[in-house]
Formats: sequence, C-alpha cells, structure tokens
Amino acid sequence: MGMFCSVIKFENLQELKRLCHWGPLIALGVIAICSTVAMIDSVLWYWPLHTTGGSVNFIMLINWTIMILYNYFNAMFVGPGFVPLGWKPENSQDSMYLQYCKVCQAYKAPRSHHCRKCNRCVMKMDHHCPWINNCCGYRNHASFTLFLLLAPLGCIHAACIFTMTMYTQLYNRLSFGWNTVKIDMSAARRDPLPIVPFGLAAFAATLFALGLAIGTTIAVGMLFFIQMKIILRNKTSIESWIEEKAKDRIQYYQLDEVFLFPYDLGSRWKNFKQVFTWSGVPEGDGLEWPIRAGCHQYSLTIEQLKQKADKRVRSVRYKVIEDYSGACCPVNKGIKTFFTSPCTEEPRIRLQKGELILATRGLRYWLYGDKILDDSFIEGVSRIRGWFPRKCVEKFPCDAETHQAPEGEKKNR
Repeated sequence: MGMFCSVIKFENLQELKRLCHWGPLIALGVIAICSTVAMIDSVLWYWPLHTTGGSVNFIMLINWTIMILYNYFNAMFVGPGFVPLGWKPENSQDSMYLQYCKVCQAYKAPRSHHCRKCNRCVMKMDHHCPWINNCCGYRNHASFTLFLLLAPLGCIHAACIFTMTMYTQLYNRLSFGWNTVKIDMSAARRDPLPIVPFGLAAFAATLFALGLAIGTTIAVGMLFFIQMKIILRNKTSIESWIEEKAKDRIQYYQLDEVFLFPYDLGSRWKNFKQVFTWSGVPEGDGLEWPIRAGCHQYSLTIEQLKQKADKRVRSVRYKVIEDYSGACCPVNKGIKTFFTSPCTEEPRIRLQKGELILATRGLRYWLYGDKILDDSFIEGVSRIRGWFPRKCVEKFPCDAETHQAPEGEKKNR
C-alpha cells in the first residue's frame, strides 16, 4: 500500500511521460489485447453467470489483469531509486573507495551505477528495461520480478480460454467430405444465439491473441527465470559481470587471492528477503548493504577501482570465431541465446570471423562491447558498439611476457 501511495503523489505525475515510448506502448498493448479477447471468449466458452466455475474463471481473469498492471506500473513509476545528487559518504575517508560521477556531482554509492538513459546514478542498478522505460534497481526490483511472474501465469490462463473457445465454437461448424474439411462460420453454436457472435473476425482475433499469449509466456518466463537466479545470489547482472572480470584479472596476473562476492549472504532465503518483503518496501536504504563474513562494505567498489585502473581488465579482449548477422534474436545460435536476448534499446553488432572485440560487460549468453575497426587496440577510436552472442567469440590469447601485474598489484602479492 505504501508503494501504491508513492505512485499517485503529485511530484510523480511528470513520470507519466514514460508511457510515451515504444516499450510501454507495446507491453500495454499486449496486455490489453490478451485481457480483452480473453474476457470476451470467456462469455462464449464458460458463461460466468450460469455456473460457479464460470464465475471463478472470470474473476481470476480480472484478478490476473489487475495484479499484472499494478506491478507493471509500480515498476515503471516508483522507479529504481536514485542516489541523491551531491551524495558523499558520512566518513570522508571512505570516499577513497568510491568512484565519482561528474554528471550527478556525487560519489557512486556501493552497488550503484550511472544510467545514461535516466541520466542519474541508480541504486543497485540491474539494467535499464525498455519495456517499462525505466531502470530496474533497488526500489522496483520486487515489482518488476512479480510482473515477470504474473504475466506468464495470466497468459497461460488466457491461452487455455482461447483454445477452449475455438474448440467449442468450431466443434459444431465442421463438415467432413471425402477429401475436404469445411467450416461454416455462419452456423449458430446454440439457440438462442450467443451474446457475442463468433464469426471469422472473432476467430482471427482469438488466434492472434493466442499467439501473443504463447510468445509472452515463453519470453517473459525466461526473463523471470534469469531474474530469480540473480536474486537468490543477491547479485545484479552488472555485478555478475564485475565478478567475472575480477576472476579474469586474478587468473591473468596469477595473483594469490580469491575474490568473494560481498553481498551473497550465504543463504538463498536471506538473499530472497533482501528483495521481497511483506511490506513491499525492500530492506535497507539503498546506500549501505549487509555483507558476508570476510568482506567489508566497499569490497566490490575496490574491485571496480582495480579494474578501472587496469586497461586490460576494463575491456576483455575477444576474437570472433563465428559469424553473426546482427539479428536481435538469432535462431541459429542456440535456443538459450535466442530466448535470453538482452531486453534493451542498445544495438546488436554484426561480426565476421577473425575480428577483434573489446567486451566491457555481459550476460551469460551475450556480451556487450566495441568492435575494433582499425589496427589500434586500446587507443583505437574507430569502433562499433553493441551486443553480440557470447558463443561467437573466444578470449584472445595473450603473450606470456605481458602477464605482469600493475605496481599496486605487485605490492599486494
């Protein structure tokens, strides 16, 4: 209830402009089509006023729509939570462990990152989602994940209604010949005529809505699975990439150290409660976080500073081993690559075998980085930036002579 009140405050009315974007328009359009057609088809298949089952079916359908829209608008309008402009740690000495954002004129709190779309530093930023036209982060992570859960469940219910409606409406309209099967869409299913006539247009609309429901169930269901994996580890997609680069740095320089992710509390239930609470408000203030034993509040930010100082680790070098056309959801790169395509407005880049790539961040099956178009590696300026499948590249081999740690790392060994 507290999160709902924050939606209707006057100062948040300006957030309504987030609706004027292709992502929310498509998402709300799919919800509207599936819900409307499902309610109409429910009248044809299982009239809600005749039986208890029909009433329960109709009420559940309305309930799915309300809960989906509630969590969707919460994720969009409540937002992820932003680091206050001009923020700095209470202990001035802690600022040495933090990065400074010149745009926000503030230090980046632990787990926060600057979003170029929102133009603010976002608390516990996971990613910028075009479907809600906002970032997914500290405050709206729970609402966003619940939306990813409820949308497939509602679509499964709607798909069942679409299937049963088409079956029951077409059952008495089929006529079989020796070599043909005919459907008479003008034939009445019962006498008296149904409240909503099921003609050719209604059949086409139901079939189209069924396709949307099945596609949404698969696509959004995969996103829910990915989100739950990182929530149970108390990570974000950005932090997973930082951890991967940390392990790469340690292996590259052969350092005698082990990187421990500081925010994994060691229990999936404890990690789960960091996002989901009965009150709907996540734990903490978004600036300080509970940590595991052996780490401290700035363990991850210190690792980020090390990676920022090391040009080699900041961008991991890859060589293209398999051509890629630049398709948004490539069907020839594996089913997992197809269904885990990043939900972002950032472009894909076309790859050809033998090209060099500088990857700056990534997901399990996708990487984001720059394709080098000239001979220079680190200092090159001619680049194309975007996403590409991880299976199309491999880490570029390095000379053994270059495996030397920076001065700061040597002292720590």
